[in-house]
Amino acid sequence: MKKSHFIGLTLLAFSVTAPAHAEEKRYISDELSTWVRSGPGDQYRLVGKLNAGEQVTLLQTNNATQYGQIRDAEGKTNWIPLAQLSIEPSLRTRVPQLEQQVKDLTDKLANIDGSWNQRTADMQKKVAASDTVINGLKEENQQLRNQLIVAQKKVNAANVQLDDKQRTIIMQWFMYGGGVAGVGLLLGLLLPHMIPRRKQNNRWMN
Repeated sequence: MKKSHFIGLTLLAFSVTAPAHAEEKRYISDELSTWVRSGPGDQYRLVGKLNAGEQVTLLQTNNATQYGQIRDAEGKTNWIPLAQLSIEPSLRTRVPQLEQQVKDLTDKLANIDGSWNQRTADMQKKVAASDTVINGLKEENQQLRNQLIVAQKKVNAANVQLDDKQRTIIMQWFMYGGGVAGVGLLLGLLLPHMIPRRKQNNRWMN
């Protein structure tokens, strides 16, 4: 190996930063696939590739070469350009989640719509029942009014009949009283003539 290459590799090795304070989740950018290398630079050999959207763990970074050391789902440790890592999940991962969220929201809206329709139907039934009760009360009130009017007419008719009977009775009493008085007067006039008088002897004539 040439001395210049050896010096370059040595400087590259020293330029690798210390491991991060905590392992961080990253996602492969939205490309069909990306190659990973055995070391933090383009001069290292390609050792495989990762699919877009695949989740990896960022172990450390190399600021000089802008490479990051990652661990994939199979536990393999490789290096990849930092530009090909994303903090947010890829669209390939997020689209199913978004679709599920849309489905959940659609189901909720459907349930809300159905619940609202049911509540509206219940309210309409209650209003209809209230209208029925109100109409029934109105009819009953009208019937009571009619009965009251009929009762008042009957009372008035009874009062008229009572007045007529009272007048008839009074007239009858007057007639009875007048008849009795007339009979008494007639008897007073007739009885003296009907009873024969006794002849009295006049002592003075004898």
